[in-house]
Amino acid sequence: MIMKNIPSVKPAIIAVSRDNFPSALSERRRRAVVASCMKKNIPLYECNVIVETEHHVNIALADITRAGCNALVVYLGNFGPETAETLLARKFDGPVMYVGAAEESGNDLLDGRGDAYCGMLNASYNLALRNIRAYIPERPIGTADEVAENIRAFLPLARAVIGLRNVKIISFGPRPQDFLACNAPIKRLYDLGVEIEENSELDLYEAYRLHDGDARISAVAEDMARELGEGNKHPGILCRLAQYEITLLDWIEEHRGDRSYVTLANKCWPAFQAQFGFVPCYVNSRLTARGIPVACEVDIWGALSEYIATCITEDAVTLLDINNTVPNDIYHEDILGRFGYGKDDVFMGFHCGNTPSCKLVTPEMRYQRIMYRQLERDQEPDITRGTLEGDLISGDVTLFRLQSTADAQLRAYVAEGEVLDVATRSFGSIGIIGVPEMARFYRYELIENNYPHHSAVAFAHIGNTLYELFRYLGVSNIGYNRPKGDRYPTERPF
Repeated sequence: MIMKNIPSVKPAIIAVSRDNFPSALSERRRRAVVASCMKKNIPLYECNVIVETEHHVNIALADITRAGCNALVVYLGNFGPETAETLLARKFDGPVMYVGAAEESGNDLLDGRGDAYCGMLNASYNLALRNIRAYIPERPIGTADEVAENIRAFLPLARAVIGLRNVKIISFGPRPQDFLACNAPIKRLYDLGVEIEENSELDLYEAYRLHDGDARISAVAEDMARELGEGNKHPGILCRLAQYEITLLDWIEEHRGDRSYVTLANKCWPAFQAQFGFVPCYVNSRLTARGIPVACEVDIWGALSEYIATCITEDAVTLLDINNTVPNDIYHEDILGRFGYGKDDVFMGFHCGNTPSCKLVTPEMRYQRIMYRQLERDQEPDITRGTLEGDLISGDVTLFRLQSTADAQLRAYVAEGEVLDVATRSFGSIGIIGVPEMARFYRYELIENNYPHHSAVAFAHIGNTLYELFRYLGVSNIGYNRPKGDRYPTERPF
């Protein structure tokens, strides 16, 4: 599935040079970085302007703007001019990374020494003085090949930053009763550059009714049937779901405004199924697979977290409840001795049926069992149909969430783990997930810091990128699953 709702990153490299160092040194080293990127198939536009003074800043930025670049690598080929090189970041409208050149040879440490190791300290200090955010990697000074790998690692971070600055979250309906966990202070969304449009679920219902008899419904229903294949257990619901999908896509196009990208946070119960005549989970999964994440239960910050994961991985994601413990019999029969996780390291991640089919082992169209008990008990399922269910595919995952607290403080957590190749014996979009030291993380990070039950799930290990992204965004409190022996601040010391 092609991700059409995330930005493409076109990075440029601008080399800088301090006036008492030879500019030819920066130029030669820049060319070596560009050559290494070409060999590694890392996209990179080479700006031929060497920035030595403030005058050069505007010339260089005009060049990369004409080239359509939206991310910038400032390269200290030598010590670098701390004022001019910092102004590059202040004037460039996009994510910026600073890297520098390592010395090449002991035979060239007279006229060929660049001192970027020293210059990076001045660059970082000047950035701080000007309150400019820039990304400086863990090892910013390196050979041409090492700098090229830093650029490769910068691209997903840059994609997420550009996406956040150009995304609108569209929501429908207030969160369900007793779902204060989906509280969404919007001040910090604006601080991040995110736009928000909040609507009533009545607005959505009106739009849905206006799509009655839409000529596109049959084609979308047929596409759904093709995707589901043998998993199409309730074909009679597809036309209703198709009408809803068309409604959402039309609303996006009519309401995106000046934003390039959109994500959704939609009401899905308790009145939804009774009025619309279905549950929306499968449609949510289909849009998410296209790069338009749809968060359940009007979880606005959950939707934003899902979108971040989509930008970083360029892959389908999901939103899961950190839901239930793994029974002892399943642990002893299917996990112990097969996987390196203790009983306290595993749990089940679940949601009703919102995970894209490409991330489920055997996806099937089903009905929402919890709602069925309340609304259609002892009847043939009708209005509770519409979930996409199955066990999650096994493999690496990253659980995380970016969240604004009630007092408008940004906070985040990140934990890497894996979905185990173990049958859940349950319903919904669900998987058994192993996270090292999960019990401690659950108690002293998630509970202690008042995180909601929804977690964004990326189907890859992206912890390093997320951590650096959150720092770039100014998040000072970033939690993680601390290894054994690394005590949480409030964890019992005895």
